[in-house]
Amino acid sequence: MDFLQQDIISATGKEKQQASAAVRDNGQTPADFSSIYSKDLLPAAGGEEMTRGFLQELVHILLTYISKSSQRSSKVLDFHHPHQLREGLDGFSLELPDQPENLEQILEDCRDTLKYGVHTGHPRFFNQLSSGLDVIGVAGEWLTSAANTNMFTYEVSPVFILMEEFLLKKMQSIVGWSADEGDGIFCPGGTISNLYSILVARYHFYPEVKTRGMGALPRLALFTSEHSHYSGKKSASVLGMGSENVFVVKCDERGKMIPADLESSIVAAKEKGLVPFYVNATAGTTVYGAFDPLNAIADICHKHTLWMHVDAAWGGGLLMSDRHRMKLQGIERAWSVTWNPHKMMGVPLQCSVILIKKRGLLQGCNEIGATYLFQTDKHYDVNYDTGDKSIQCGRHQDVFKLWLMWKAKGSQGFGSQVNKCLENAEYLYEQLQRRTDFELVFKHKPEHSNVCFWYLPPSLRGLQPGPDRDMRLHQVAPLIKGRMMEKGSLLIGYQPLGDKVNFFRCVFSNPATQREDIDFLLEEIAQLGEDL
Repeated sequence: MDFLQQDIISATGKEKQQASAAVRDNGQTPADFSSIYSKDLLPAAGGEEMTRGFLQELVHILLTYISKSSQRSSKVLDFHHPHQLREGLDGFSLELPDQPENLEQILEDCRDTLKYGVHTGHPRFFNQLSSGLDVIGVAGEWLTSAANTNMFTYEVSPVFILMEEFLLKKMQSIVGWSADEGDGIFCPGGTISNLYSILVARYHFYPEVKTRGMGALPRLALFTSEHSHYSGKKSASVLGMGSENVFVVKCDERGKMIPADLESSIVAAKEKGLVPFYVNATAGTTVYGAFDPLNAIADICHKHTLWMHVDAAWGGGLLMSDRHRMKLQGIERAWSVTWNPHKMMGVPLQCSVILIKKRGLLQGCNEIGATYLFQTDKHYDVNYDTGDKSIQCGRHQDVFKLWLMWKAKGSQGFGSQVNKCLENAEYLYEQLQRRTDFELVFKHKPEHSNVCFWYLPPSLRGLQPGPDRDMRLHQVAPLIKGRMMEKGSLLIGYQPLGDKVNFFRCVFSNPATQREDIDFLLEEIAQLGEDL
């Protein structure tokens, strides 16, 4: 029987017996958790052995999941519709009880949560820019959760605060800034990192906005490419500048911002009475993986005295590769940079950084000086109380997993990982060129690990390009994606863009993916769509 016709392996009776035997062999705690509750675990008196047994059982569940995530014989997902999960499946209920449930049920809930989720570490998960399952990174996340500390003051997070400092300095150096430049902070995702760039840029030009608000400022204009991330418009809306004041700059056929159009957009904004202050350049666009011409954009920003931000959330990882870092040439001229290690570098979600070239701006922009946290008369150097640089108070500790992975891989290891992902993209591109049942969205060799293409079912291969063909082709990707999810064989994203109808976008950020997985991807899409 084909593996895809089988239910995904979960905690079967055999697995439960093996897990229970492992706990019993340890000689610490009983394997039956049906009469044990969370109140019996630490810090309860005498709860150490119960806690050890429970966590050992949990580790077994996680190890089974991690192992399965790398097995090509397992599904990428066991899909169920929302109403099915809401109503409950095989004893898995999302309802919250009034009375505590025993730890046997809690462990079963853990198994089911993993069972019905998506294996983003699977070699055939191509759906998102963040994929893979790095064991060292997972270990870092486990330790982070156990430490359970906050990233606002040195007194409660001394080691992690210093790790953040060392990581930021390392990343600033890789961007190309001098040792006496640079500041930054780890953020909850690239959207927030990009928001910080606009927030700090506005404060740099108009520091009075912090106390007097937008009413004291002229009408400001921002500029970003038509292929840039939506966080630019969202940030302008959140910060009270208005999404209508974000000028969208045209791109060439490859998805790169056209500098001449940026120049004309700046002139047009001024003629409308707006004050330009900020330009967002993208290093690795979300769909095409394109890199804007950073030096040309920097020249324009210098000419007009505009803040230049580079959104390298997706493309920043290429800075780790000696082979590919030249694609970000000019990034050192940026005033701020977003870089997401949870994408191309494979760090577990979430791990994003905003780097600011001028020191002191983050602090000046966001500092409130709450005296119950940021006392100035502490007995240590309070410059390490970095929490007031953030718009948050409570801030999750995202630094340790990256620091630990960097120690385990070295810069060269990250570079090799990036190279492999881009080699996979080039291999897919070459295979697509050879086939008549697929068509590339654009003919250029991929700059990043994004490869965009259409599948052409037999019924469309003889049709001439035109509205009828486009209408029918637009339906192909969603239909194949639905069948793919029901089958669970792999996962890949699709979208329309501009005047182009729905196409598949394959992205590579998982070092576990091999050429055999790429071959499988193409054959599976062809099989799923051959009757369309």
